[in-house]
Amino acid sequence: MEGDHHPLPSSSAAPFGYVTLFLLRPFLAVSFVLSFILLGWILAWKLVLVHVPLVQEIFGLRKKHFKPKPPHRHRYSKYYSSIGARDRVDDSRVNSSPS
Repeated sequence: MEGDHHPLPSSSAAPFGYVTLFLLRPFLAVSFVLSFILLGWILAWKLVLVHVPLVQEIFGLRKKHFKPKPPHRHRYSKYYSSIGARDRVDDSRVNSSPS
């Protein structure tokens, strides 16, 4: 009885066994891995990546809005130039005052 047991399939089913072994199993394995990667990408996209501004800009999900610059922009330079003007006025008063 033990001698009758063959680990390989019979000769009529052998071609189907090789097709399964060399074509169907690798195809199923690759499709499983790709579907797993696709599912991970979809979850990451829906949960995280949609909210990242750089990704939104790359994929055109959000239009970049340009705000017009305010007319009174150079506040710091005006402030420091006004301080310089006050210093010059103070210096001219000190130099022109009688001693």
